[in-house]
Amino acid sequence: MWFSNLNLIPIFEISFSVEIYFKTYFMLSRLLIKNYALIDNLDISFDKGLNIITGETGAGKSILMGALGLILGNRADGKQFFNDDKKCIIEGYFSIASYDLTAFFSENDLEYEEDTIIRREISLDGKSRAFVNDSPVNLTTLKSLGERLIDIHSQHATLQINTEEFQLFVLDAIASNAPLLENFRSELQQLRQLDKKLKTLKEESRTAHAELDYNQFLFDELEKLNVREGEMKELEAEQSQLENAEEIKRALLSSNYLLSDAEQNVLTLLKDSMQQIQQASRYFTDAEDLANRLQSAHIEIKDVAAEIANQEAEIQLDENRLNEVNSRLSDIYSLLKKHRLDSEAELIQLRNELEEKLQVALNHDEILAKLENERKAQEEVVLTLGKQIHQKRTSAIPQVEKAVQDTLAHVGMSNAKLNIQLTPQMLEKASSKGLDTVQFLFSANKGQALQPIHKVASGGELSRVMLAIKSLVAHNSSLPTIIFDEIDTGISGEVALRVGEVMQELAGNMQVLAITHLPQIASKGTSHFKVYKEDREEKTRSNIVLLNRDERVYEIAQMLSGASPGEAALANAASLLT
Repeated sequence: MWFSNLNLIPIFEISFSVEIYFKTYFMLSRLLIKNYALIDNLDISFDKGLNIITGETGAGKSILMGALGLILGNRADGKQFFNDDKKCIIEGYFSIASYDLTAFFSENDLEYEEDTIIRREISLDGKSRAFVNDSPVNLTTLKSLGERLIDIHSQHATLQINTEEFQLFVLDAIASNAPLLENFRSELQQLRQLDKKLKTLKEESRTAHAELDYNQFLFDELEKLNVREGEMKELEAEQSQLENAEEIKRALLSSNYLLSDAEQNVLTLLKDSMQQIQQASRYFTDAEDLANRLQSAHIEIKDVAAEIANQEAEIQLDENRLNEVNSRLSDIYSLLKKHRLDSEAELIQLRNELEEKLQVALNHDEILAKLENERKAQEEVVLTLGKQIHQKRTSAIPQVEKAVQDTLAHVGMSNAKLNIQLTPQMLEKASSKGLDTVQFLFSANKGQALQPIHKVASGGELSRVMLAIKSLVAHNSSLPTIIFDEIDTGISGEVALRVGEVMQELAGNMQVLAITHLPQIASKGTSHFKVYKEDREEKTRSNIVLLNRDERVYEIAQMLSGASPGEAALANAASLLT
């Protein structure tokens, strides 16, 4: 929070993604609100220093914060229209030239502008649209950008000081650890990838070794068979020939007999026919060509007869060879059926796959050893970076403790003590924040034992501790515009004046907006805005106005003494502003 209905993400959750070692700040230059809740039309321009916002309870300060929350990525909570026949529009104008956000805009495919405009529209049917420099964006992107622009700090937000993430952020901001942390996260990710790879490889190794004997048996069976592609077709053809050898031999003998051995065989008849044609050619020249053709046919058929005789001689009734072929085919058919395959090519592929599995199983130990050495080297890199981060954090602790205690003394907590305990952890507990756990121990009073800060600090004390911490961080890092939403509960008098001075000093490094009920804080502002209600045209409106000096004197006097301030209150108010 921050404000109770905003659900914003604290700035410390995203600060590691920015360059926290450059000193600059964002600025909310203008806020435009149309047709939202009790606001008809507001157009507010803020100063770059300390902007004070005051007003009676219920005047509309929470409405102002709610509208701001919408352009920072909060979900629209139902229809909140001043006029039910118009859509709601909220625009925020941000000067971001001095801060490196070009990468964010590029990654999210947004047009970068030094003066960036965020717009949120809520239509009459309750649907919402968001735009950054007129480019439509979803709420996730809008929220991510909003986290980089504004940090809203309320009494509820002091709870973040109890979180380890925020406490480490404070140390890292002072220690300028951003580059180291970015490197650490990258190396830690590589280590975890190696761990995952090792785990997978070990599981595969266990499985491979468990299946090793069976795979070896299957491979040996296929290797012994040593089938070659196309072999089945050849064997089946040979099988058919061997099984029908007698019939084939008989047919070849009969054919050869008719061509050359029979009493009236083809060759003899062709020879007689050729002689008759040759005799006729002496008187009939056209017959000469016929004689030549008969001679060619005689030569060809004589050659065919000889080939038939040769093949007939080669055909053997070989029962042993038939048994060998049948056995070979039976072995191939059996393995095809066993492995549910269709061809020798698939058997060969299976054999190759089994050979590869066997090789992997045999080489797993070597591969595992190599990967474990690689993982060990990567672990050393991570541990070295973690140690460097730890050392820099340790060096920053005295500076944080002293600066916070000095600021707390300035705001009326002279006996406050802060003790920061930083403990290195085992690599197994590493996170993106490093290898450390941290705890802020606090004591507000003399004789009070140091304890976790949330156990011993009141709401007002927590607010001042958070103010002291953010004041310190602002001097050493980049923070966005910060909004203090009524964190002054529980303080008054001189303490309130000192808190205002700290805010004033903070505003020298960043833009600050402070919603307050205390005149001591209100007097420290560079600009002072008053939120008020007015009844017009049978409707109540919330409005805001920038006060001039005289108006500020009167407003602060009212804060001091009530609705009708006397001369003393006015004089006191004027003195606060000097």
